[in-house]
Amino acid sequence: MTANWGGGYVTDIHYDHGYYREQSPTQLRLACLLSGVAVDLPQEGAHYLELGCGQGIGALVVAASNPSWRVTAVDFNPAHVAAARALAREAGLGNVTFLEADLTEFAETATAAALPEADIVTMHGVWSWVAPAVRAGIVRLLKAKLRAGGIAHVSYNALPGWQGLLSMQRLVREAGIRLAARSDRQAQAGFALLREMAATEPHGLTADSRMTAWLAEVGGYTGTYLAHEFMNAHWSPCWQADVAADMAEARLDWVGSAGLIENFAELAMTAPQRAIYDRFEDPAMRELLKDLCAARTLRHDIYMRGARRMTVGARDAALSELTLALIVPQDRVQLEVQVAAGRAELSPAFYGPVVAMLGAGPARVAELLHAPGAVATRENPAELAGLLVGTRQAAVVARPGAAPTEASLSLNAALARRLAMTENLNRAAVLASPMLGAGLPCATADLFVAGQKMAGRTEPDLEAWVAQLGETLDAENQGRLREALARGWDEMLPLMRRLGTVPA
Repeated sequence: MTANWGGGYVTDIHYDHGYYREQSPTQLRLACLLSGVAVDLPQEGAHYLELGCGQGIGALVVAASNPSWRVTAVDFNPAHVAAARALAREAGLGNVTFLEADLTEFAETATAAALPEADIVTMHGVWSWVAPAVRAGIVRLLKAKLRAGGIAHVSYNALPGWQGLLSMQRLVREAGIRLAARSDRQAQAGFALLREMAATEPHGLTADSRMTAWLAEVGGYTGTYLAHEFMNAHWSPCWQADVAADMAEARLDWVGSAGLIENFAELAMTAPQRAIYDRFEDPAMRELLKDLCAARTLRHDIYMRGARRMTVGARDAALSELTLALIVPQDRVQLEVQVAAGRAELSPAFYGPVVAMLGAGPARVAELLHAPGAVATRENPAELAGLLVGTRQAAVVARPGAAPTEASLSLNAALARRLAMTENLNRAAVLASPMLGAGLPCATADLFVAGQKMAGRTEPDLEAWVAQLGETLDAENQGRLREALARGWDEMLPLMRRLGTVPA
């Protein structure tokens, strides 16, 4: 067994690759505007700093989607940094740097001092999984390197959403470290014992009904994910007010949520709950009430170094100038969606014509508000942009009309070669888009189709593709894969072309 140099953090297995749209520069900008905070993020020449970058997919996509930007990504695990650097070389990306560093002390190093001020600092899957000394080091780094007006994003396991599940995590970790050696096997062994214990209905485990849901979902997660989620020694869900207090030490103001729907109280709370919520103006109290009602287990919070509040009119004017694009085929857009407060319907009389307009191509919010045939009781650019992007059906367009670059196409081809594989079929994928200034999330089958298109394929060969990707699948799942590949070629490929992720 290797020495435990990770200080309690899982290091014996690599973290799964992933792309998280909450870290997208355009989504962060939109979230600030929805929260009524002015944003002066430069279109070109920004510095994007990611802490805890894992295998670097998010940083690579940001770099390829914003060729004039400087992207710096930091991770504690040398294997992650080596993998990310290799992919950057394969894609020929010269505007991204991967650094191996311990965030406990990174702020005081010459390397950190040499970095330019950051316009955006983002960290996903770090804060509530690391030791207090690491969190303190992050705060010092934010204080030193985030510029005035800069945006910070931090995700973390949240309380009280995790309150009733604390015993579940403790049992999984304590049992796992006694039953197996490697971290992924520890997690799997811990959950196996959890199932046995749950069957005996001990009150300490079954008091929270969500544990049953967790046990039902665990089979869909990889051992790697479960290990990095549950097996870290310093796993510690947080209250939002406590995180905000830590961020205040770096002179950061709380802004809102990168999970855009969460910025709409009417979608997060029932009417009686909102009546109590509306009694308060203090943001910390409002967020506490939201967390009690929605029981969020993961928060994506946004902070700013010197938040400047806007009038409603100024906010709406800024939102109206944004350009949106569909990121799912038009006939897959859903106007009824699940939110924390229940089911929400996007009015077909208004959103039907809006979606039809977007089906013809990207459009400004100001134009969409007056889409031909749209019936609205009032103009509400915040609702339109927030709901379409927040339900993951549209994205903000950073550079309307921008063509793909050699670097973005090279990265997308490399992602298809590396990640469009059988073992990733149930996982999300991504393609870089200079037009979006961010990634286009897609299914692994879609990523495979994009790779085939970039390799020169002009017609689909579904049987050969199913044989390549689905050799180990049974007949039923091969049929599903065949359908997914056909949809990818017929429906997603035109969208990929429109958004500049594959050649026109």
